Amino acid sequence: MEPVYATREDVQRATDSKLTARNAGQIDRALQSASRDVESLCHRVFYPEIGTRYFDWPDSQYGTPWRLWLDDSELLSLNSLSSGGVTIDLADVLLEPNRSGPPYNRIELNTGTAASFSGGDTPQRNVAAAGLWAGSPLTETTVGALAGAVATTTATQVTVNGPASALLGVGSIIRVDTERMLVAGRSMADTGQNLGTDIDQQIKTVTIPVASGAAFAADEVILIDGERMLIVDIAANTLIVKRAWDGSANAAHASGADVFAPRTLTVERGALGTTAATHSDAAPVVRWDPPGPVRLLTIAEAINTVIMEQAGYSKVLRSGESGGSSERNRDQKGVERLRQQVYDSHGRKGRVRAV
Repeated sequence: MEPVYATREDVQRATDSKLTARNAGQIDRALQSASRDVESLCHRVFYPEIGTRYFDWPDSQYGTPWRLWLDDSELLSLNSLSSGGVTIDLADVLLEPNRSGPPYNRIELNTGTAASFSGGDTPQRNVAAAGLWAGSPLTETTVGALAGAVATTTATQVTVNGPASALLGVGSIIRVDTERMLVAGRSMADTGQNLGTDIDQQIKTVTIPVASGAAFAADEVILIDGERMLIVDIAANTLIVKRAWDGSANAAHASGADVFAPRTLTVERGALGTTAATHSDAAPVVRWDPPGPVRLLTIAEAINTVIMEQAGYSKVLRSGESGGSSERNRDQKGVERLRQQVYDSHGRKGRVRAV
C-alpha cells in the first residue's frame, strides 16, 4: 500500500459514518486518490523514505559543477554521496538552503575543498545520494509502546500499550526503533481492564467504571461484549461514553466483563526503505505526522470523493437553480479554497529543463 496523509478514521469521524467493510474499502480508495492529488498539486512527496537516488552530473544542468539541484527529490538528511563510484567526504558537503532546511533542495560541494562531482564513464546517473527523503520537515509523535516483543521480522501484527489506539488509524505511518511500518488494519485487544459494575441497556447510562481511567484516552473506541462505545471524557476511573457506537446495539453488561480496544495493528513491515527487524517489549511507538494543511486537504478530498461516488458523480439541483449556480458548484468552493491554501503554503514550482 502507498502511504496516505490521513487515516480511515479521520474520514469516518468527519462524516460521522459507522464503519462497515464496504465503506472501509471506499474510504481507503478515496484516501489513496486524495493523497496522490495533493502530491500532484504541490509537486512534492511529504512522507519520509530512506533510499539511494541517482542524478546526472550537475554541469549538464546549470554549468555549476559544484551544485546539484534535487528538484522533486527533497532531502532531510544525507548518509552518503558518491560521483562516478568515488565516495565524497560528507564533511565537504553543504546542504542548502541551510537557513530554512530541511528539507533541502540542493547539494553543494564546499569550493574551499578538493571535493568534486567527477569521474565515471558517463554523466548519466553519475551521482548517487543516499539518505532520508521527504518534502516536509520530519515531525513525529510518540504515541505509546509495544505491548510485547516483536520476535520475528515477518510478523504482521503488533499490539500497542495503553490508549495509543486513539492516536493511530488505518493509514498511519509508525516507527519502532529504526523500522517504519504502515498500519493496514486494526483489531480488538484485551486492555486488561474490566467493567467495575453492572451496566443496564439504557442509552442514557453513559458512565463506565474501570480499575484505571489512565489506561484509556478520550476519543478511543472500546468494546464490551458486543457493544462498541466511544469515550468522550474520563473522570478519574470512570469513562464517559457514547453508547451503541459505530452501528452496534446497546445491551446490558455484567460487572467484570472484559473491556477491549482496537490496539492490535496489522502492519506492512519494513516500509519506506527501512528494514524489518525484531523489537523488544515496551519499545516506543512513534507516529509520523503529515503537515496540518496537507492532512486537512486529504480528508476534504477523500470526503468529496466518497460523497460524489455515493451520488453516482452527480448531484440534483435545488428548485429554481441552473448549472452555473448549482449546489455542486457551491459545495466545491470550500475545497477549492483549501487547495489554494495548501498550494500557497506547501506547493513548489515544477522545475522543467530546457532542451
